[in-house]
Amino acid sequence: MDTVTKDDIRKPENLIYKRTNLLTDKTMSYCPGCGHGTTHRIIMEVLEEMGIQEKTIGIAPVGCSVLAYEFMNIDMQQAAHGRAPALATAVKRLMPEKFVFTYQGDGDLAAIGTAETIHACNRGENIVIIFINNGIYGMTGGQMAPTTLPNMKSSTSPYGRDVKLMGNPLKITELVAQLPGTLYVTRQAVHTPAAVRRTKKAIRKAFENQKLNKGLSFVEVVSNCNSGWKMTPNQANEWMVENMFPFYPLGDIKVNED
Repeated sequence: MDTVTKDDIRKPENLIYKRTNLLTDKTMSYCPGCGHGTTHRIIMEVLEEMGIQEKTIGIAPVGCSVLAYEFMNIDMQQAAHGRAPALATAVKRLMPEKFVFTYQGDGDLAAIGTAETIHACNRGENIVIIFINNGIYGMTGGQMAPTTLPNMKSSTSPYGRDVKLMGNPLKITELVAQLPGTLYVTRQAVHTPAAVRRTKKAIRKAFENQKLNKGLSFVEVVSNCNSGWKMTPNQANEWMVENMFPFYPLGDIKVNED
C-alpha cells in the first residue's frame, strides 16, 4: 500500500477544505467549544466566495467578540456598547457601495442596544445584522441577559430566572420579524456540520440581499457558552439542543422575496 504524504494531501485535486484567507493568524480569544469562532469563519468564507472582502465593513460590538476586528481580515470599526446598528447605518448611508454588517451578542444587541436594533430594523436599513445568542452575558461572568431562559441559572439568577420577578426572555428575533423594514429574518446554529451549512447559506442570502439593495437581513445564531454555563463543550451543546432550541426554534422566520 502506498504511503500518503503531507504533500499528497496538499495537492489541489486532493484538497477537501482549507482555511479562508480572510481569517487572520491571530489566536482567537474565545473559549474552546464556543460558536463565535465557527461563525467568524463562516462569515469570512462567504465574503471570500462572493469576492467582496475589499468592499465590506464590519462593526464589532462590546462583549466576547469585542476583538472581532483582530480576527477578521477586512475593514472594521468598533462601536460603543449596543450602538453597532446605529454606526452601521451611518457607514452604509455615507458609503452605500459598501457591504456593511454588525456582529453582536445578546447583551449588546438585546439589552443596551435594544433601541438601536429596533429602529434600524424598522427603518429597513440596507445592512446585515448577525446576532449571537447564548442566553447570558458571556464576557463579564455569566450574568442573566434578556435572552436567559425561564428557570435558567446564571451568576445573577443562581436559583434560576423567576419570570414573575425578572420578566420573560426577550425573543428579539421574532420581534424584529414583525417590523416592516426587515426583509429576511432567520435563526440558525453552528453546533453540527449540517447546522453550519444552513447558517452559511443564511448568511450568504443576507449579503446577497444587501447586494440587491433589498433592505435589512437579520441572522440569529443560537450558540452555547460552556464557560458561563459551567459545562464541557459537549454538555453545553446537548443542553442547548434540549433547552435553547425549543424556546428559540431554528429556521427562517421571515422571508420577503419582493
